[in-house]
Amino acid sequence: MREPSQVTHVEQRWPVALAIVAVVLLLALLPDRVRVFPTWLPCLLGIAMIVPMVALSLATAKTPWLRIEGIITVLFVLTAGFGVIDELKSLLSSMLRRPGEVTGLQLLTSSIVVWASNVLIFSVVYWRTDRGGPEARASHASTKRDWLFPADGAPEDVPVNWRPTFIDYLFLSYCTATAFSPAEAQPLTARGKLLLMLESIISLVTIIAIAARAINILSG
Repeated sequence: MREPSQVTHVEQRWPVALAIVAVVLLLALLPDRVRVFPTWLPCLLGIAMIVPMVALSLATAKTPWLRIEGIITVLFVLTAGFGVIDELKSLLSSMLRRPGEVTGLQLLTSSIVVWASNVLIFSVVYWRTDRGGPEARASHASTKRDWLFPADGAPEDVPVNWRPTFIDYLFLSYCTATAFSPAEAQPLTARGKLLLMLESIISLVTIIAIAARAINILSG
C-alpha cells in the first residue's frame, strides 16, 4: 500500500466512497444479536475514510492525504473484516446451537448482508494492494501485478494506457464471491492468491451453510 513519492495522477474516489457507505449501511442493518461493534464505530471509520478522499480532490499537496487515506483504509478493512467474520460465526452458532431462536427469514437477510459486505470489503483491499495502489497504477509507476486482467492481454481492444480501476476490482471481488474462483482475473502473486482464497471461504460458508439453511427453513 505504498504511495509514490511524487503523485502525478489521482484516481477518482467516488466509486470507493459509495462502496464504503454501502458497507457501513450493511453493517448497521445487522440485528443486535450478531452485531460485533456499536453502530457508531463503522460510521465513524467510514466518515474518517471519506474525508481524505474528498481532500484529495481539493488539496494541492496530495501526498499527506494519500498517506492518511492508506492508514485509515487499513483500519477500516480490518475492523469491517473482523466484524463480518464474527457475524458469520455468530450466525453459525445460532443456527447450530439455538435453531429455534432464528427464523429462516432472519438467516437469509443476515447472510445476504454478510455476503455483500464481504464483496465490498475485498474490492477495497484489491483496489489498494494491486500494482502499488491506485496512484501507482494511474502514474504507471509500478509493474508488479497481483492480478492479470483480460484487458492486460488485449491492448488493441482497450483505451491507450488502460489500467484497472475500482470497478474492475469490484467485479473481481463479485466473481470470486459468486464462483468461488478468480473468474475475472488470474492471480500472479502469493498475496493475491491468499486474498482470493480468504474471500472465497467466507462466501462459501455464507452461501452453503447459512443461506441454504435459510431457504430450507422457508420452503419447509
